[in-house]
Amino acid sequence: MNNPQAVIIGVVLVVTVAVAIFLIARERRKAQLHTLQQVFGPEYSRVLSTVGDQEKAEAELEACEKRVERLQLVVLPAAEAAQFAQQWEILQTRFVDNPAGAVGEADRLVRQLMLKRGYPIADFERLAADISVHHPLVVENYRATQAIAARNLRGQASTEDMRKAVVHYRALFEDLLEAGGARKAQTPTSTVSKAEAVQP
Repeated sequence: MNNPQAVIIGVVLVVTVAVAIFLIARERRKAQLHTLQQVFGPEYSRVLSTVGDQEKAEAELEACEKRVERLQLVVLPAAEAAQFAQQWEILQTRFVDNPAGAVGEADRLVRQLMLKRGYPIADFERLAADISVHHPLVVENYRATQAIAARNLRGQASTEDMRKAVVHYRALFEDLLEAGGARKAQTPTSTVSKAEAVQP
């Protein structure tokens, strides 16, 4: 085999290996992207929309995932979980007489449950991001409750807004409680029906 032929074969081999490495890396990246979308659900789209760049959004989500992996999340003892569930049932019955008070109590109870489970109560966005790792389907509910709570502080939230806030808090509360090994409390429809009784 003469020299030019050896060079051509060498170049072909190098190009083939480079293409193969590129294709493998691309497939791995696709699999990783698919996994991130599965883990974060709607939160993936929200972060991508906020950041505006897929690579930056994925880096942010991966950093969030690693941060939450370092948290020491705990399972609540059955007695403590039952106590939380009972407190929720009590606040729910108060909605009819005091919707705004029930929303404030729901926020307090959810935050208390987060702390007991091991989530650090930092700023809201950081907390919501941490929650999205294990509770991707309800984190948007939590964001919605904060918007309603802000309107409530300005005296701009209707009874229907507050009913929605309690239902959203309930979804997150149940998810956190179940993830902690607790029984499921009443269904959200019971909250809805009680709240509807006080609509103007």
